[in-house]
Amino acid sequence: MAATVHIVGMGLAGLTAAVRLARAGVGVALYEAAGHAGGRCRSFQDRKLGVEIDNGNHLLLSGNTRALAYLDAIGSREELTVFDEAVFPFVDLSTGERWSIKLSEGRVPWWLFDPARRVPGAGVMAHLSAGRIMLAGPNATVADVVGREGVLYDRFWAPITMAVLNAVPERASAQLLKKTLLETIGKGGAFARPMIATTSLGRAFIDPALRVLNASGAAVSTHTPLRDLDVGEGAVRALLFEGQRVSVSKGDQVILAVPPARLKGLMRTLKVPDDDCAIVNAHFKVPVGEGERAVDFIGLTNAVTHWIFRRPGLISTTISAAHHLGSDRADSDTLLNEIWSEVRRALSLPADMVPEAQRLIRERRATFDQSPDGVKARPGPTTPLANLTLAGDFVDTGLPATIEGAIRSGEQAVAHILARLRVTGHHAALEAA
Repeated sequence: MAATVHIVGMGLAGLTAAVRLARAGVGVALYEAAGHAGGRCRSFQDRKLGVEIDNGNHLLLSGNTRALAYLDAIGSREELTVFDEAVFPFVDLSTGERWSIKLSEGRVPWWLFDPARRVPGAGVMAHLSAGRIMLAGPNATVADVVGREGVLYDRFWAPITMAVLNAVPERASAQLLKKTLLETIGKGGAFARPMIATTSLGRAFIDPALRVLNASGAAVSTHTPLRDLDVGEGAVRALLFEGQRVSVSKGDQVILAVPPARLKGLMRTLKVPDDDCAIVNAHFKVPVGEGERAVDFIGLTNAVTHWIFRRPGLISTTISAAHHLGSDRADSDTLLNEIWSEVRRALSLPADMVPEAQRLIRERRATFDQSPDGVKARPGPTTPLANLTLAGDFVDTGLPATIEGAIRSGEQAVAHILARLRVTGHHAALEAA
């Protein structure tokens, strides 16, 4: 008896679930409201810049094991640039001071005892005191645990918190940050090497997945917004799209991999966190320099800009927690000029250099609320409906709203569905799973 899994939403969580199911021999049908796959991980050819850009900038770490496994499954790990060492360069724009945090390869943090490899101005004991975050309770913010001022706060805790949780330390969940640290930096440099998509996120994470799904015979529909669910007898009976009703047969399963704001409209009694936390990205087209490294990055402190990512001919920047800091409401031209001024100083570019073209992208619903209250509102993958499972980085995986978190949520949904299919006997070809 063959079953079909209907997956609504072709972001990274939905694509992960689809790839895993297809590889297990399960029939898959995907539906996407937009005209493209990828969600926040998509890339596109920008007509103004004349180059391919990512909707949002993402830095992965070598400890993101499920992200790497996903890339292996779709055959695109070579699309990532993996740095040789766990080194994180920074510049303080108020003082001009530059430094790099360079982790030891193993678990023992020998790097803390080398002033050239740790945060300048903060001693060994200040760094070691950061271990207090491992004792954080569910109601604690990062600032509650590490304090709200000091060199280490300005040059480590604030940048890393906003980068990982898209929230200022005064609001960000300490427990959620702890989980990320334990899986990466806490395991040593071997698990914290930076990884960046060499060309684009789409070429690394999205396009290869679509090729795998097309080859497997999966049905893929874009421009197909889900309007409602037909529910009866404790299960989804049909998916109601714009002008189309798709019946869900007995034994079929449904994955909703849609953002929280959309999920609230489909399942009104379900508790989910708000997802109105913004990120602002700016992209600048520049001449390609001789001998320029394929990809590079640097973090900024005492600046409007938080991170700069550089590829040949393109400089991209990120402002995290923009909803807290007001950058999501700033005048576009004024903000672009301010960001470019910081880019020139951070990268030591000529004072008279101007970008050939520039683009500002405001992701107003970039992540869910990753405060302690927001974390408590995360739903699990299962629902009261027997054949409906949830996926998305807002679903409780214990990880933040990251690429790794989205991929794990897709895998988590698949694990529940395969267990159901085995129990009900509605699919025989599950040995590969």
